[in-house]
Amino acid sequence: MSSILSIGTKFPEFKKTAVVSLEKGKEFAEITSQDHINAGKWLVLFWYPKDFTFVCPTEIAEFNKNYEEFRDRDADLVSASTDTEFVHLAWRNDHKDLKDLKFPMLADTSKSLGEALGILEENEKVAYRVTYIVDPQGIIRWVSANDLSVGRNVKEVLRVLDALQTDELCPCNWEKGQETLKVA
Repeated sequence: MSSILSIGTKFPEFKKTAVVSLEKGKEFAEITSQDHINAGKWLVLFWYPKDFTFVCPTEIAEFNKNYEEFRDRDADLVSASTDTEFVHLAWRNDHKDLKDLKFPMLADTSKSLGEALGILEENEKVAYRVTYIVDPQGIIRWVSANDLSVGRNVKEVLRVLDALQTDELCPCNWEKGQETLKVA
């Protein structure tokens, strides 16, 4: 595995197809790296290994349950894997917890974005469970990577997003509404 693109780095430019709906004729849309920047929003992009697996839908469903929390924080939420948009669509149609997704499922079928980010597993070239928080200027502000077998904590992603958006010093275990640190 190459080095994971990390904090302080410009997020790579991309243009990818994503599943955005189950409505006939409106299933797919193009997603670009500029979409959130043009809208002045944060981007939370979470990668998962494969469609039609076991841990992945638990994460995707939990992000979906918290979709409004991300939206309230002016953050675009996007999921991504190296599967095709057609496999994403089939999985959404097949899995009850994925039918009502409120965010896009990005298809990195060329694996170009996964490679640029350095997040592909060496043998199968599927993505590790990596979450990126990217600020409205397109700079990576947080990266969290999990092994293929371990699901992530969506509440922690929200906590870190809240902390980053304060633009202040946040102590260990800080949560929204608590005091930030003041340097004398």
